[in-house]
Amino acid sequence: MAVAGLYRRILPSPPAIEFASCDGKRLFSEALQSGTMEGFFRLISYFQTQSEPAYCGLASLSVVLNTLAIDPGRKWKGPWRWFDESMLDCCEPLEKVKAEGITFGKVAWLAHCAGAKVEAYRANESNFEDFRKHVIKCTTSEDCHVIASYHRRPFQQTGTGHFSPIGGYHAGKDMALILDVARFKYPPHWVPLSLLWDAINTVDDATGLLRGYIMLISRLPMAPSLLYTLSCRDDNWVKVAKYLREDVPKLLRSETVNSVQALFSLLFRTLPASAADFIKWVVEVRRQEEGVSSLSPEERERLNLKDEVLCQVRGTRLFKLVKELLSDPAFGSLEERRRRRKKKKKKL
Repeated sequence: MAVAGLYRRILPSPPAIEFASCDGKRLFSEALQSGTMEGFFRLISYFQTQSEPAYCGLASLSVVLNTLAIDPGRKWKGPWRWFDESMLDCCEPLEKVKAEGITFGKVAWLAHCAGAKVEAYRANESNFEDFRKHVIKCTTSEDCHVIASYHRRPFQQTGTGHFSPIGGYHAGKDMALILDVARFKYPPHWVPLSLLWDAINTVDDATGLLRGYIMLISRLPMAPSLLYTLSCRDDNWVKVAKYLREDVPKLLRSETVNSVQALFSLLFRTLPASAADFIKWVVEVRRQEEGVSSLSPEERERLNLKDEVLCQVRGTRLFKLVKELLSDPAFGSLEERRRRRKKKKKKL
């Protein structure tokens, strides 16, 4: 009886060489001896298969972030802090990624938001020789990893755009090891580096821009979110974006704004009622919620940095100006103006 669905794909060889084949093992052994597989063992220790057909970007990023031992700063399940695809939703709602995938630029921004030091290059911002140098740099280190954004067609594989980490490099054959996160489809495989560059140097139809490669280099020297992290899952993103993109330019054309105070007064008076909900997550250490009796050195450093930044912000003229405007009884709070608007709508 026939079973519905697909069970893996046959890896087209050439141009690819399956990692577990005799030739693949030989390439691995030679590359290991030459020192261009330094990041492989850490990558493979945290490797995972993408949980959705369109989650290749999120899965690749989860693998590399966990490999670099970057603390997400929030819990995954139980008491454990761990990067999972489900946590990488601050730039794009997961339902949208599940349906459409994610673009190169958003994966790079996600990596930065998660706490990695990031260098991202589209194909038109780099060249093949630079790409090779970056691959060698990362495959000879445990603190640097490359995620490639490429099209499968040059490898004669089925599908279109894809993300996966590069697990190693063979200098003699000039080949890269792709740790394909779609393991249900293709196993890890070696490909000619020039062909991988051709696959990267393709246009993503979703953006009209060339694909590229992302280098994640160790971790940022400080916590990436000292004060607030904005959640873009909320509908208020759309409302506030519309206000900034469409309403503010009209307001500036219709009213005379000749000072910073006048500008902020105008902005605060016309903010949409949903602006109060724009900031959704406050990133800070909460002893009771985390259930810990003492702070780790990293958490203590984060709080100290937060206090320092807040102190500096409070000392600026801009902060004092905004504070004066918000404390003006004639101005009122966002919440008060929201109630006024509701009453006005009811009357209408």
